[in-house]
Amino acid sequence: MAREANVDGAQRIPLTRQRLVAAAVAVADEQGVHSLTMRKVADRLGVEAMSLYHHVGGKPEILDGMVDAVFAEVELPDPEGGWLAATRSRAVSLRAALLRHPWAVGLMESRADPGPATLRHHDWAIGVLSGAGFSLIMIAHTLSVVDSYVYGFVLQEVNLPFDGEGELGEMAADIKAAMPPDAYPHLNAFITGHALRPGYAYADEFTFGLDLILDGLVARAAAEAADRN
Repeated sequence: MAREANVDGAQRIPLTRQRLVAAAVAVADEQGVHSLTMRKVADRLGVEAMSLYHHVGGKPEILDGMVDAVFAEVELPDPEGGWLAATRSRAVSLRAALLRHPWAVGLMESRADPGPATLRHHDWAIGVLSGAGFSLIMIAHTLSVVDSYVYGFVLQEVNLPFDGEGELGEMAADIKAAMPPDAYPHLNAFITGHALRPGYAYADEFTFGLDLILDGLVARAAAEAADRN
């Protein structure tokens, strides 16, 4: 296989689409997807920007590959344990992947040319629910509400104005101190009794909300099954 020359003329590892996408993901992780350019990807790989076009047609194709790479990180568990456990595990893994790559939150369902990992992910999710006896409309409802919850939670999570319990405590204390006495009694009680409670972490809210959604889906799935019988 021919080797690509880097910008200083030295021989290096062959440039492939996989390496190109991995470099683009790294750039987006560090600088955000809006700052991603072909030049930055090429610089990270140590090649000329024009050499990238031998492997991709342009930035949209790179974004396709980047989204597919994130979907590839999501674990798809053995559905033998049942649709509920599998769906919950997938949601937890999807959130973890998005926290590693926050730029992907708004892109996951945006690509018109999905890659193999994206297609495999969706096919698996549909198959798990279909195998559990869900109707097509119930499958659509389930995937929509679960994925919307995960994407929405991560979007809020990564944009919070604090990082960790320590910063949350400082911010909550500052807000509480700046409020006029007795002006916002319910907010004051919430901050004091909840947000400032030792060990509180906003991330803990994720599992409560996910389980609440799944409990509702269990009930709706049971009702649908009863209606068919």
